[in-house]
Amino acid sequence: MIKRYWQKGTKQKVITILLSLVLLFFLFILRDDYQPALLFVRKFFFVILLISAILLFGLKKFRTTPSSGKRVAILAILALILGVVYGVGWHFKMYDYMKTYNVFNDLNKEEIHELPLTQNERIQPLRNIFSMANESVGETKDVSLPHLVRVDGENKWTMAIQPTEKYVWQGISDNTEEVFSVSSTTPFPRFSSDNRIPVTFSIGESLRFSRNTYNAVVQRFGLWKLLSYEPGDVFYMKNDKGAWVEVVSLINWKGFFFPYPTFGGVMVIENGEHDFNDYVERLLIGKGTYISPEEMKNHDYLLRQNTLSEHVSRLQAESLKFLGGFSDPLPWKMKTAVKIPDLPDDQNKLPFVTDFDFTGIPTDAYNGLYHWFGLEPVGDERTSLSFSVFIPADGTDKMYYYDHASKKQGFAGVSAMPLKVIESRKEFDWSVNKPVEFRPYIKDIAGRKRMFFLGTVSAVKEGSNNFDGSATPDLALIDSEYRDVVWIDAKHPSQWDKLVYEQLNEAWRASEGIDHFFVKEEKDIDTITTIVDTLKVVPKVKDSKQEKIEALQRQLDSLKSINSN
Repeated sequence: MIKRYWQKGTKQKVITILLSLVLLFFLFILRDDYQPALLFVRKFFFVILLISAILLFGLKKFRTTPSSGKRVAILAILALILGVVYGVGWHFKMYDYMKTYNVFNDLNKEEIHELPLTQNERIQPLRNIFSMANESVGETKDVSLPHLVRVDGENKWTMAIQPTEKYVWQGISDNTEEVFSVSSTTPFPRFSSDNRIPVTFSIGESLRFSRNTYNAVVQRFGLWKLLSYEPGDVFYMKNDKGAWVEVVSLINWKGFFFPYPTFGGVMVIENGEHDFNDYVERLLIGKGTYISPEEMKNHDYLLRQNTLSEHVSRLQAESLKFLGGFSDPLPWKMKTAVKIPDLPDDQNKLPFVTDFDFTGIPTDAYNGLYHWFGLEPVGDERTSLSFSVFIPADGTDKMYYYDHASKKQGFAGVSAMPLKVIESRKEFDWSVNKPVEFRPYIKDIAGRKRMFFLGTVSAVKEGSNNFDGSATPDLALIDSEYRDVVWIDAKHPSQWDKLVYEQLNEAWRASEGIDHFFVKEEKDIDTITTIVDTLKVVPKVKDSKQEKIEALQRQLDSLKSINSN
């Protein structure tokens, strides 16, 4: 048809060329819209190729067969083969099984034989921070999902105050003009002007068209990246010059047979309003500076930082089920088969981003932020802690794991924690209060490292999915070995270890035969948080003269009482 139209004359040739150029132009500038389809083909190319070959061979055989009975048989066989492919690949999840096995083979794994200590414990769960941030903005604003990152040497929750997605015009015309930066170590997160950083991003998660973060990043991809890369989580942090930037984690799909996701570096988007030239740039070639995993070591602000997509780290942690071999997770074996426990009432699934200190452990692991997973046996009734997994949050090609099961420690896992907390406080109305986000708390107490889970009680209205964050949440520490619950004061983290010792020391002594006592170290733990999140308190100091005056006053009072008698 096009050939006949082309041969009609010069006018038709000109029209055909112009329409072809227009079509190519739209295919070029709209590549962010159809890129998910290209990525889908990339992920399932082998399966698509297999099914296409089966259909091609079967239909060819069907057309060359004269007998109606044989044709029906061929169609029945085709349907049976396709049904088997669907059943094995999707229903029994063998496609995901093979993908996870490829992740396991690609991982750079290291077993550690000593648990690292936790430091800079975050008080509030992610969803509490998210709900409190939303309470602090107006009708035309939304808050992006918080992420724990390092800002100026401190761990902070950062999130963008962006135009709301409810009103389309705001997403078309407005910019992201503020960022929340709230300390994670304070029980009193403040969302006032002190922690609202004025910074303009003309590219954001809730903005429309070419100003949307996803669209701008995909437009920046080259041809190969269009087929293999996709944007992941979005983080807000400061670069080496002290300027706020938007860092988009990238997922790179590797492999031909059963492709699997890996960390693909980051795309960094600088702040600032964009003019017409920037509009043309992001429309044609997108926005952002690509930094590969190999180049990240040249940027200090990306080291020991949180830039890894949780989609990647979850699959890496789950792949440890193959430690016992390729066939071990199959139903007739399952010696080392493990799962990631996802609690039904917890709106923030694993991993929990935690600050670890590996000092003194024979490993090359850095001290800083990690994605932590507590893996458990696959059975619903099994809630023991099998593995602690530490995945560097900055995308470093390494994974550290501690094997609790092989050491026969008998620790309780994350799934067991909610009932422990509920059992310890029967007076709570647990229909509207939910114990959530049990992150690890590992400290040196009474002569050895002890592992606890730090959980928070969050309130939720009936019929609502949003937690109500409290400035002074109820916190509990659960000993994963002794299963005892210690309720602690969120406002005095320096006293937590002492409270734990006071409650559990007799049990420890009776069970372990230890003779240790609690030594209180003088540490300014309560004043670690930023100045904007704490009030300066000047302690009252009594000098020697004041003490003498008070002593004489007490003597005078005693003489007066004698005379009066």
